[in-house]
Amino acid sequence: MPTRRLVLSCTAALALPALGASRPARAERFAVNYGDAEWRRRLTPAQYTVLRQSGTEPPFSSPLNDEHRRGTFACAGCGQDLFSSTAKFDSGTGWPSFWTVLDGAADITRDTSHGMVRDAVHCHRCGGHLGHVFEDGPRPTGLRYCMNGVAMAFRPAQA
Repeated sequence: MPTRRLVLSCTAALALPALGASRPARAERFAVNYGDAEWRRRLTPAQYTVLRQSGTEPPFSSPLNDEHRRGTFACAGCGQDLFSSTAKFDSGTGWPSFWTVLDGAADITRDTSHGMVRDAVHCHRCGGHLGHVFEDGPRPTGLRYCMNGVAMAFRPAQA
């Protein structure tokens, strides 16, 4: 007969992975693949926290939240084009939001961190964490790609 301690230990062992942060995908599956030291050299501390550790920037802190020019939003880690400015909208959340991602630019993984179940968005080229996607966006997709501005760079369209 199992003891109470054994039952509680097994239950905790099974529950902890579900409560933890989503784990970054294995680096070797990405076209852009650097070691941790190289990522730290290439990125600012804030970019590293978001892109490589699945962190989140404070709301309303990114200048990209107020970027309204025509152009392309790209991954700050590897330069992969992610979003067109034509898909950007003001969600009122404090993070740059888009209703669609460029074809093949991002991957979606399940994120069970912070006691929630969400869909995390990662750069397809380097695996960097960009933000999350929710099903409360505008037409035509009904999606809201809620991105960390620090995880992206903006390139204005050529005039």
